[in-house]
Amino acid sequence: MGKTSKDKRDIYYRLAKEEGWRARSAFKLLQINEEYNIFEGVLRAVDLCAAPGSWSQVLTKKLRCNTANADEVKIVAVDLQAMAALPGVKQIQGDITKLSTANEIIKEFEGMKADLVVCDGAPDVTGLHDIDEYIQSQLLLAALNITTHVLKVGGVFVAKIFRGKDVTLLYSQLKQFFKYVTISKPRSSRNSSIEAFVICQNYSPPADYVPTMSNPLLDHKYCDFNQFTGPNRFIVPFNACGDLSAYDSDTSYPLILEGQTSYEYKEPVQGPINPPYKEILDKTKNMKINNK
Repeated sequence: MGKTSKDKRDIYYRLAKEEGWRARSAFKLLQINEEYNIFEGVLRAVDLCAAPGSWSQVLTKKLRCNTANADEVKIVAVDLQAMAALPGVKQIQGDITKLSTANEIIKEFEGMKADLVVCDGAPDVTGLHDIDEYIQSQLLLAALNITTHVLKVGGVFVAKIFRGKDVTLLYSQLKQFFKYVTISKPRSSRNSSIEAFVICQNYSPPADYVPTMSNPLLDHKYCDFNQFTGPNRFIVPFNACGDLSAYDSDTSYPLILEGQTSYEYKEPVQGPINPPYKEILDKTKNMKINNK
């Protein structure tokens, strides 16, 4: 595969490098904001499952527009994996299912709560949609669990989900904590992907709810919500966001776009930090050298 093949196949991958984003996912958060204005008045934000850091980049750029004093902006990025440093972003390498991680985030905000929590995390997919959807929903609930510790009343929570037949159950769980819950599909998210994003606005936890990491959040058995009919059946709101006349993430575009005269290949903005496959690549290279 040549260096330019992915640039030609994935327009948002190419644009991310040209505009200085670490990953194409930056456009997903930007398009969500265009539709829901989630950054309005936000000064304190948490980016869960943050690596490689494209959403933290977006937060840094957008939140600084909300104040004349950049020191008022506080962004905390959390991930199990190491992430290259970003100016103005405090990094915590930790597990979002642990109470200690929640306490570290609270400590960084010096007793205050976050205005916004975002999570673009996803498990390694198997290709079996039912399994992938279930694992992703558990990851989202873990993110929601930690969000109940750090998000202020009235705050916003945005997270990736995998759409499936049990999305109504996930929706009902989120509605326990937020007044408005909408599922949205950004233009930069491929149509062939089952991913979407849940936008939860106006955090309003139950009056008697005490945040805890000691037990699963709202844990109960899955049931077939699709069997409900009439007034018992609730259709989950679903929106498409992003300019419909913009680039299509499923289309292959020529390297030289309209209005351009030439094409220049650009390296990714930030390469992986100690990726899991690095060890096997090093071993493979050594084997080739020894064979020679």
